[in-house]
Amino acid sequence: MSIARKFRAMAGRHAASALLLGCMAVPAAAACDLQAVVADEAGAGCGQPWMDANLRVNDLQLLGTHNSYKLPPPPDLLEMHRARDPQGAEGIDYGHRPLDEQLDRGVRALEIDVYYDPDGGRYRHDDLPPEQRKAMAGPGFKVMHLSDIDYRSSCQPFVQCLRIIRDWSERHPRHVPIVIQLNTKDEPAAPGQVQPLAFDADAFDALDAEIRGVFGDDRLILPDKVQGSRPTLREAVLAGNWPLLGEARGRVLFALDEGEAKIARYRGGRSVLEGRVLFVNTDEASTAAAWLTLNEPLAQRDRIASAVERGYFVRTRADADTREARTGDSARRDAAFAGGAQVVSTDYVDPDARFPDYRVGFPPGVVARCNPVRAAARCGGLPIEE
Repeated sequence: MSIARKFRAMAGRHAASALLLGCMAVPAAAACDLQAVVADEAGAGCGQPWMDANLRVNDLQLLGTHNSYKLPPPPDLLEMHRARDPQGAEGIDYGHRPLDEQLDRGVRALEIDVYYDPDGGRYRHDDLPPEQRKAMAGPGFKVMHLSDIDYRSSCQPFVQCLRIIRDWSERHPRHVPIVIQLNTKDEPAAPGQVQPLAFDADAFDALDAEIRGVFGDDRLILPDKVQGSRPTLREAVLAGNWPLLGEARGRVLFALDEGEAKIARYRGGRSVLEGRVLFVNTDEASTAAAWLTLNEPLAQRDRIASAVERGYFVRTRADADTREARTGDSARRDAAFAGGAQVVSTDYVDPDARFPDYRVGFPPGVVARCNPVRAAARCGGLPIEE
């Protein structure tokens, strides 16, 4: 079967689903040729109805930020850290706008680090603003990069970060899915500092519950939904069972970016991820394989391209530890976009005034694009999100 006939067959199978989108598709899907090979052949004004009916969420590429909540460390703390660890101090010398401002600017993938604090008051920093000191005193997950030195966040506690994202989403119901990657922090703090609590089964249950307390299941892209009737999530992903874009608009996907030990604790005795909220970072052989964190777009170029082509959802990084910004080296950034990872994460959606030549993003006005590996020309240059 030719590529064109294959695309037409796929579109035909999904045309009925697109008609159910109703008011979400403008103009009405019935006025559009949803069996067209590419979006710009679907008819005038029919680009997004065509995309809703023919693209799946892993056919997109999104711009993301790394440690999206993070504010720059205060100069005095940074200098104290620099005296002990100059390279480490350089690595944390960055920050981001508030989450809703990032979303306004086209970011559709966020990363948040959380610390377990079920009783509240475990972490105290008297230099924080009064409302954040109050938030730190209450129970619930706290948002920090490093609990002892790089602890300033634009939102606190975690549930408030979620509410900011939810409220923005409700104001923009046609947005492409927002991806939120979580790191669950329990590494030892510096000697003499408060030590983090371990993420055990109770902590992970509480994390799922806190997310579901803000986003109902109807607002989430869940592992169980993607798996459907397939025996494993991996089989569902390889069979192309990610939701269509029209089904995923206005929704949020959460992923747990951790190593094997924590992933095992999150899964518990489950055969896959039954009942869980988060997709998990695995290798391609796992029964739970759907999300892969492959942060080295140069060294892992071939693996990323293969994983994306097969159907996995991949996150990579355009830069790390401020190195690329300081040197102006764009090789990693360019490889990240070209490799097809669905999420390309950066600390430099906005250039740092000290390093003005380095920036990561799509052309002005572009929020997401057709994935260069999976669907390079199918959007026809039309906007995926207004």
